[in-house]
Amino acid sequence: MIEQVPVLRIGKVLLVSVQTDLDDETVLLLQDDLAAAIVEAGAHGVVIDITAVEIVDSFVGRMLATIAALSRLLDARTVVVGMRPAVAITMVELGMSLHGVRTALTLDKGLRMLDRDSALPREETGANTPVGP
Repeated sequence: MIEQVPVLRIGKVLLVSVQTDLDDETVLLLQDDLAAAIVEAGAHGVVIDITAVEIVDSFVGRMLATIAALSRLLDARTVVVGMRPAVAITMVELGMSLHGVRTALTLDKGLRMLDRDSALPREETGANTPVGP
């Protein structure tokens, strides 16, 4: 059974709160749902909260990068928040990087990052902008 990941709207930001480990079909469904939601909401930002994710494989890692790239094409910036140390370690061991995907430790920091980005011209916001306190 494919589990649908909810996409919530907070103003012009979409929040994707992943509550289970992602399988391939769920990630593909999320990609389609999120693209449609970005266009429908006119969103300028997407936060993907993976706090509950305990396991990630190379496909899921690539799809997070793909989702961020898709969001950029639809004029929305993406921040992945809540990555567990074990997930980060696994990604490094698999030789994966989330090139072009910004990360923040918490949802609050991710939302603040998008707030700062919305005040800057497009060319001044980089993929690896550090998050302040």
